[in-house]
Amino acid sequence: MSRRLLSTGLASLLLLTACASQPVVVSPANQASAHFQEGEAFFEQGYYQDAITSWEKVRQSYYSPDLNILAEMMIAEAYFADEKYVEAAVAYEAFLKNNPEHAKAQDALYRLGLANMRQMLDHDQDQMSTRQALATFRSLLQRYPQEPRKAEVLAYIDHCLYQLAAHEMMVGKYYLKTGQYQAAIKRFEGIVSQYPGHHDQPELYYYLGQASLMVGDKAKSDEAFSLLFNRFPQSEYVAAAEKFMRKNL
Repeated sequence: MSRRLLSTGLASLLLLTACASQPVVVSPANQASAHFQEGEAFFEQGYYQDAITSWEKVRQSYYSPDLNILAEMMIAEAYFADEKYVEAAVAYEAFLKNNPEHAKAQDALYRLGLANMRQMLDHDQDQMSTRQALATFRSLLQRYPQEPRKAEVLAYIDHCLYQLAAHEMMVGKYYLKTGQYQAAIKRFEGIVSQYPGHHDQPELYYYLGQASLMVGDKAKSDEAFSLLFNRFPQSEYVAAAEKFMRKNL
C-alpha cells in the first residue's frame, strides 16, 4: 500500500472517530416537545402511567411554561382515563389552583366534578365525595354560565342532591328508631329546607309526623300528616300514618 493511501485512510478513520465521539446535542425545546409527543402516543395506546411519566419529564424540563401547563392538564386526564379518580381529582385541583384563568380551567372544573362523582359511595355511607361533586358542579355553572354541557351538569347536580337527601333520610330514620326524636326532626326538616323536591315526600312527611308527635308537638305532627294525606292520598304511607295516629293519640 502506498504511503499516500495509508495517510488518506488514517485521516478518514480519525475523522470518523472524532465525529462518533461528539455527543448529539438536543435543545431543551426539542427535548420537551419530544417528551410531550411521547406522552400523547402512550396515552392513545392506553399506556396511561407511561404517558404520565413522559409528561412529568416535560414539567421537570422547565423549558416552556405553556407546554408545562398542558402537560399538567394531560397528567390529570391520564389519571382519569386510568380510572384513578382520587389521583385525577388531586391533579385537576392542582391545575385549577395553579392556572385559575387558563383556557382549560373550565374543562378541568368539569372533569374534577366527574372525578368526584366516580368516588361517590351509596347513600348509607360517607357522602364527602358527593358534597365535593355538588360543590364543583355548582362552581362550574357559577363561573361559566354558558357552559355547553349545562343540561348534563344540572342532571349531575340533581343526582347529588337526591343522594344527599337519601342519606339524611336514613340518618333521620335511625334517630327516630332509637328514640332520638329531636335529632330526627332536625334531619327531616333539614331535608325539606336543603333538598326541596329531591326526596320521597310521602315518606318524609310520614316520619316527620311520627317524630313530632313523639315529642308532643301535635301541631307540627298534624301539619306533616295533613300534607301526606292531601298531597299523596294514594301513598302507602297514608294507611300507616292513620294507624300510627290511632295508636298514639
